[in-house]
Amino acid sequence: MKLTEKAWGIFEQCIADYHQTDSVNAKIQNPYDSSSFEHLLYRKNWIDTVQWHLEDIIREPKINPEEALRIKRWIDQSNQERTDTVEYIDSWFLNRYKNVSLLPNAKINTESPAWAMDRFSILALKIYHMKEEAERDDASAEHQAKSAEKLHVLYEQKQDLSTAIEELLADLASGYKKMKVYKQMKMYNDEELNPVLYKKK
Repeated sequence: MKLTEKAWGIFEQCIADYHQTDSVNAKIQNPYDSSSFEHLLYRKNWIDTVQWHLEDIIREPKINPEEALRIKRWIDQSNQERTDTVEYIDSWFLNRYKNVSLLPNAKINTESPAWAMDRFSILALKIYHMKEEAERDDASAEHQAKSAEKLHVLYEQKQDLSTAIEELLADLASGYKKMKVYKQMKMYNDEELNPVLYKKK
């Protein structure tokens, strides 16, 4: 089985698990061994799924300002957890390809495999929710048709992205491309780097 096929299956499983309760307060029940690659993929998609729904909630026009601030803080924390998990996934890929002999003209890709998987995870959410819109009983025929058209494009994007990821992995395995990962070094959560925070000290 291709890695993208395995990842997609895990993403779909995670999204379905979340929607058993459809609550941002639900606790993750990761079914995979904590040391496994599958565990990281499930964790990554759970973070994305919860954040997807937080982004919906915070756009409620009449939301209480205090509640909006609480959710904004939650989203900030989620973004940090998402980044951390992507970097764990890249560490897995780095270990996987550490013994590959690079070709003399080995190239660097514009994004790492894990950040490509990040987009793949979010695409799974887009497809799930666009499919919901295309099948909504209480929506107009026009709304359903427009959603179905967008869903078709998303499926095409899934095919293209999975192909691109598999090609990248093949290039890394053959030494045609090399892995080089930079930490995101996000500054806004760091009390030593965010001037609003360190000036308060």
